[in-house]
Amino acid sequence: MMLHVVNKSPFERNTLDSCLRTAKKGSSILLIEDGVFGALEGTMVSGRVKEAMADHKVYVLQPDLDARGISGKLMDGIEAVDYSGFVDLTESHSTVQSWL
Repeated sequence: MMLHVVNKSPFERNTLDSCLRTAKKGSSILLIEDGVFGALEGTMVSGRVKEAMADHKVYVLQPDLDARGISGKLMDGIEAVDYSGFVDLTESHSTVQSWL
């Protein structure tokens, strides 16, 4: 299955929306860099991300949350991973798609 990596803020670009629209059921989504803002509870994109979690496993890079001071504000069901977890995700998926 495919791992989709999103690094743009959903409040500045439509990258996350495009990813959510095209990602096939069962694929995983990893939010990194400013993409981590898409994992926050109570935003204009939270509903779409929650809906996507029915068909996709969603991850977020913990060091990027920490760097932006937003740790502890994640939606339930999103798993935070460290750099080692990022590597594990890339190794466990047959294809990685970076959304720029």
